[in-house]
Amino acid sequence: METPASRTAPLTGALKPIRVLLVEDHFLARMALHSVLSKHAPIQIVGEAPDGESGIEKYRQLLPDVVVLDLRLPQMSGFEVISRLREQYRARIVVLSNYQGSEDIYRAVQAGAMAYLTKDASGEQVIQAVQTVHRGTRYLPQMALHRLAERMPGVALTPRETQVLTCVTRGFSNREIAEELGIAEKTVRIHVSAVLEKLGARDRTQATIYALQRGLVHLDHA
Repeated sequence: METPASRTAPLTGALKPIRVLLVEDHFLARMALHSVLSKHAPIQIVGEAPDGESGIEKYRQLLPDVVVLDLRLPQMSGFEVISRLREQYRARIVVLSNYQGSEDIYRAVQAGAMAYLTKDASGEQVIQAVQTVHRGTRYLPQMALHRLAERMPGVALTPRETQVLTCVTRGFSNREIAEELGIAEKTVRIHVSAVLEKLGARDRTQATIYALQRGLVHLDHA
């Protein structure tokens, strides 16, 4: 079973390569991404797709560790691709887009993307995003966090509620949060309920979106 510790374990040369699927309709952009990522161990490009439908089919065939995805795709939008891959496979997805408006970032994160970068990001940032998402942690640079924060004002949480919320944004279950913080699982449920109420969120996914929008959590790379 995956644990909080295993989610954040550093990558070493002894580990298997991170298997990446590229979903991008522009040939030159795919080639550039392939060149940047494939030169960096332990990343391995296992497949490419020029549109959403073939991207989903390639994922089904290859079951990669991480998907690097453009939002503007033929046949179906990147948002729909994210939703379907998350619903069917719980895929870990890095968005790489020309768009940096708050609505695009919000919709991508809400659909289930774990990272959002614009196409002017450096190769080092893209590599870091792939590695971070592979570990099960979100990767949102300051630009994305600022755009999300523009949508809503802040909210006051206790220090313990903030710790619990941070774990929630990383996808931890109540049991994993209890292990991480050294508290009872029943206590975690109480804190999660309080956080949802304070944020006005109907579930953990919406709480995660609100937390990122309002800058309530501090990610490793921020």
